[in-house]
Amino acid sequence: MVEILWHFVSHLTFFSMAFLEYSTILFPFLIFVSVVIILYRYQNKNSIIPTNWPIIGMLPTALAVMNQPHDYITNVLAQTGGTFLFKGPWLSGMDMLLTTNTSDIHHIMTKNFANYPRGQKFRNMFDILGDGISNTDGKLWEFQRKTIMSLLKLPSFHSLYKKTIWNKVESGLFPVLEYVVKQGATVDLQEIFQKFTFDTICTLLFDHDPRSMSTEFPHIPCEKALSDMEEVIFRRQATPPSFWKLQKLLRIGNEKKMSDAWKTIDQFIYKCLSQKQVDFTNTGYELQDGYFKLSTALVREFKDQSGTSGDPNKFLRDNLLNLMLAGRDTTSVTLSWLFYLLGKNPIVEDKIREELQTKLETNTGMQWKDFISKESQNLVHLHGALCEVLRLYPAVPFQYKSPIKPDSLPSGNQVDPDSTIILCYYNMGRMESIWGEDCLEFKPERWFSATGEIIHQPSYKFPAFNVGPRTCLGKDISFFNMKIVAATIIHHYHVQLVEGHFAVPSSSIMLEIKHGMKVRLTKRHELKI
Repeated sequence: MVEILWHFVSHLTFFSMAFLEYSTILFPFLIFVSVVIILYRYQNKNSIIPTNWPIIGMLPTALAVMNQPHDYITNVLAQTGGTFLFKGPWLSGMDMLLTTNTSDIHHIMTKNFANYPRGQKFRNMFDILGDGISNTDGKLWEFQRKTIMSLLKLPSFHSLYKKTIWNKVESGLFPVLEYVVKQGATVDLQEIFQKFTFDTICTLLFDHDPRSMSTEFPHIPCEKALSDMEEVIFRRQATPPSFWKLQKLLRIGNEKKMSDAWKTIDQFIYKCLSQKQVDFTNTGYELQDGYFKLSTALVREFKDQSGTSGDPNKFLRDNLLNLMLAGRDTTSVTLSWLFYLLGKNPIVEDKIREELQTKLETNTGMQWKDFISKESQNLVHLHGALCEVLRLYPAVPFQYKSPIKPDSLPSGNQVDPDSTIILCYYNMGRMESIWGEDCLEFKPERWFSATGEIIHQPSYKFPAFNVGPRTCLGKDISFFNMKIVAATIIHHYHVQLVEGHFAVPSSSIMLEIKHGMKVRLTKRHELKI
């Protein structure tokens, strides 16, 4: 009995000590969170503009809106004339100038481009991208851009690209959609688009189809890791650098998620890359029509480059990862928001379908894929709808910039090498000063003239594919891909949003729909493709 009592007292003492030790950490944290919430609520009663508190700056507001920052920032920028200086805690290095001013963006991205490189701050934040084209400056970036542009312009690449897209539509997208229709169940359309674009970009880059697009909906670790990586990078924006770098050192919190994602992505890329390098060594191949492989072409073009790491394999890995992100996320994000907005605006969907049917009837006897390939440039209503989606929901919602030398922006703001400037692309689409009083409305007709031609807007007003010298190299390819997928689904199926499922942007560097997009599919009619 005495022994049992002794064990009970010993365990009680242990748990009491552990609780006291834990409380010494937890209690100050709870006090801090409570103060943050009280300050934020107090500020909210007075103005939407965040209060700049002593020592902690505007951090209470940043923490309070971190899960849904986009629309809050829109309201702040609308009330402050399109630019706003966010003040972080003292000595934290978190001060940020947010801007939607088109003159500022034109100045930074085009007129004074040389003064606004990616820079070391950007490279630290996006360290996983290494020496990829999205993360470099100067001569190295110029070489990468010139090389990749030359490959994307090859007729053999365009043939490969079209073949890859249509193969995946026929062998992946259609079987999955048919399966979903027969099951009569709800499905996450965003997940389908992500799997579709993941398979196609991997096929293009590595000549390897992961086959994530199938009725089994298999879990592909690399696909999930890409989304985790993007979420962590976004959260770094609202975290003092010293804090997330400490997390990275200790491999805890968000940085543990980043470390795990990094490892998974590397395993996937290096495994695919090793086979491509064997092929290159064995064949010593030339770029020939009918035998073109993008990955092997990149191995060939980058074989004498090693970047800042001095490792040719890592340099190639970095560029392949950059291209993977560009090929997977921008297209899947835009398609997801397109069908969300069409679900909210069925009249627009009817016009697109009518346009498809009218043009298809004038091309009697033509197969569906030949028809879309031929008419993709002439589908005005579909093109206008995609542009309107990209205006309201650009896949990349912001850009991160710092100058090399002090500069005066057209908006009147003074910036120096310690300044962080956020170009707010998402919020630009919601500014009345840029797009008029109907800026929040989904109106594809704003993109075509009275004569039925597409209206082209300058990139500093419509920055969905970035601005100036860093304009996306795959813009035309992306439009072609999105038109194929969108037209195919609209013509063959009716997409109905699940009632009560409200789509909001996720907190990530890519503007995915938080919690996905739940829909039901109904087949319209039988048509051979």
